[in-house]
Amino acid sequence: MSTTVPTTPPTTPPTTTHFRTCPLCEATCGLKITMAGDRVIDVRGDKDDVFSLGFICPKGAKLGDLDMDPDRLHKPLVKRDGQFVEVAWDEAFAEVERGLRAVREKYGNEAVALYMGNPSVHTMAGPVYNGVFAKSLGTRNIYTASTSDQMPKHVSSGYLFGDPYSIPVPDIDRTDYLLMLGANPLESNGSLCTAPDFPGRLKKLRARGGKFVVVDPRRTRTADLADQHLFIRPGADAVFLFALVHTLFDENLTADVPQIVDGVEELRVLASKFSPETVADACGIDASAIRHVARDLAAAPTAVVYGRIGTTTAEFGTISSWLVDALNVLTGNLDTPGGAMFPSSAARATYVKRKPFRTGRWRSRVRGFPEAIGELPTATLADEIETPGEGQVRALFTVCGNPASSAPNAPRLAAALAELEFMVSVDPYVNETTRHATVILPPPRVTQSPHFDFGFTQFGVRNFANYSPPALPLPEGRPSEAEIMARLVMIAAGQGASADLRGLEEMMLGGLLGKAVQVEGSPVHGRDPGELRQMIEGDGPLERFLDLSLRLGPYGEGFGANPSGLRLSTLLANPHGIDLGPLQPRLAEVLSTADGKVHLCPSELVTDVPRLLAWLEERPRGMVLIGRRHLRSNNSWMHNVPALVTGSNTCTLQMNPQDAEKLSVTTGQRVLVMSRTGTVEVPVEPTDKIMPGVVSLPHGWGHDSPGVRMSVARNTNGVNVNTVTDESILDVLSGTAVFNGVPVEVKGV
Repeated sequence: MSTTVPTTPPTTPPTTTHFRTCPLCEATCGLKITMAGDRVIDVRGDKDDVFSLGFICPKGAKLGDLDMDPDRLHKPLVKRDGQFVEVAWDEAFAEVERGLRAVREKYGNEAVALYMGNPSVHTMAGPVYNGVFAKSLGTRNIYTASTSDQMPKHVSSGYLFGDPYSIPVPDIDRTDYLLMLGANPLESNGSLCTAPDFPGRLKKLRARGGKFVVVDPRRTRTADLADQHLFIRPGADAVFLFALVHTLFDENLTADVPQIVDGVEELRVLASKFSPETVADACGIDASAIRHVARDLAAAPTAVVYGRIGTTTAEFGTISSWLVDALNVLTGNLDTPGGAMFPSSAARATYVKRKPFRTGRWRSRVRGFPEAIGELPTATLADEIETPGEGQVRALFTVCGNPASSAPNAPRLAAALAELEFMVSVDPYVNETTRHATVILPPPRVTQSPHFDFGFTQFGVRNFANYSPPALPLPEGRPSEAEIMARLVMIAAGQGASADLRGLEEMMLGGLLGKAVQVEGSPVHGRDPGELRQMIEGDGPLERFLDLSLRLGPYGEGFGANPSGLRLSTLLANPHGIDLGPLQPRLAEVLSTADGKVHLCPSELVTDVPRLLAWLEERPRGMVLIGRRHLRSNNSWMHNVPALVTGSNTCTLQMNPQDAEKLSVTTGQRVLVMSRTGTVEVPVEPTDKIMPGVVSLPHGWGHDSPGVRMSVARNTNGVNVNTVTDESILDVLSGTAVFNGVPVEVKGV
């Protein structure tokens, strides 16, 4: 006789709703996340978010898939006998301590390098700890993704305004005329311009009677939305912009430039050599069209020029970045509503004044490149690892970066990484870079981490503040990303892996408070730092650092000085964020040049103009390569989510039909793309969306390197464009790699 044993039906975890800021790109969109237990079951745009108003892109919609990716690491890995093994956290930190000590004792501090990648800026821990970590390592070998992306804008802003982080953004919500170069925000969601729902904002610009013009070698999705699109030869942005400046002077179209600006006449003389007729052939744009753009720019009630990665990852990126702001000055649109304005971040200390900006405080050992904002060009990291001698890099730390994929001539750098004696990576994946590591320290899931955009609130097209507490607690014994970084700081500082971290937190908070109480005009001038320290709120070091930054910021509570102002509890009580209003004129506050003026014609930038004139005469006339951004991609780190590597998100070589006909190739046929550094084989996609003489290959693909543990990405068919980009070609003023305008040869297989 059998008996039936009653079974207990499985219980369904209760669902919870969490409102968070998306950390995947610069748009900072608000998300409504539904969870069942510890699993994300739905992600939607937060309609009540004060900034994004419900907008969401495909990446944000798949945040749950990324958060729960089965290939994501949860425990540290240590390489033993050439193979990774899982170890306990204490053992992993002890291995870091042993390895770093061994390299320092044998070679000194300069044998250690640090690379910080783009995703580290999208966390709270990165902006708080990265700088402290770099200082603790005691090395000048500091590298970041900025010299693969945005450094020209920092350098030009530093010389114009005195502060490399004072970067004006387009006030697109109020402008009447937007001239955009080298940017494709319908795919990228914006860059150095934090603007959720960029498409909607551009449509509203046109709906209110404004005009929007795109200058780009490709007719992108953004260009399709514009009133006008002008094809431009890659690398010619600087001479095009100079021709606009020339036209403004030549036709007496400049606005009254305020006395706070100097260098106007010097710029007039420089621009005299770049008439539209002189540069037209190099640009691929008729002189009449260039003059028409300049006239429209000058005639609009409000106008703004905005240039991004297509202009900064080119040979004259810093000159282009400078001239973008020069045009905004000359048309009377700098620091005015509807023009180029300076956001006011809620977590920005208003009383800190920087020293006058300069580059070249030290130079790279092998190729002699000047430092810029404390870092050296990533394009020379392989040189520093490969070249013997005192100061040769023998150990490397990477924080959320994948330079073996993203650096120019990436295969060379990957080979160099394999020769290091010691390497540590803070990263959730075994990818093209971290496969070479000795130790991998994976940060927690997104849903287990707090979030505040320290970086991107500095570039918002509207002032705002939004904090996201963790949706899930950390598992027992699992360190937060803040603790991982703090322990690395303590190891680098010689305090040891098991050091008490409270001293580090006290030092960081005390340093910020100490400056505040000493500076006249700060909200806590003259008060007791110890008393103030006891008032700081927050459950962890990141939250306490945020609370202090908010209290001391321009909208802050000021420890009682402004009781209705911001502090951490204010943001916790407003899960959809706080709208702090439209951008306001604040140029006088921003300027930190020695004489308190805008330097419209900095001598440090003028020195590169003769090289630009030489390029104008002797420019290469063969086929050139540019990059391409996909809406579902984010550099190299979104290709392990199945839904984000489908549809149009493919790795093809776009080519104008005229060029395809000359090569006798058709859609889908495989071609070879060759340069000085290497060759890739890729299917061709003829399209009239790209100008003749130019080919385009998206970046971030090619994940089939031995040892990569990303099962979805490994099975994609893409190739790494950085096999054919050239680390020997740089923007000399900023050390930024050239990814747009790379000379290549293309032929059928």
